[in-house]
Amino acid sequence: MQKYECPCGYIYDPAEGDMDSGVDSGTAFEDLPDDWVCPKCQAEKEHFYLA
Repeated sequence: MQKYECPCGYIYDPAEGDMDSGVDSGTAFEDLPDDWVCPKCQAEKEHFYLA
């Protein structure tokens, strides 16, 4: 699974997930809920790019 980066510098790593937002480790970026946002700056998924 590939990592995705937010313009603010936060990197979503599927191996780690986003436990603070209730996203389990092993969750692919494509499988994140539609309303998931960057935990650092609140940017929406559409602003992320491949890291």
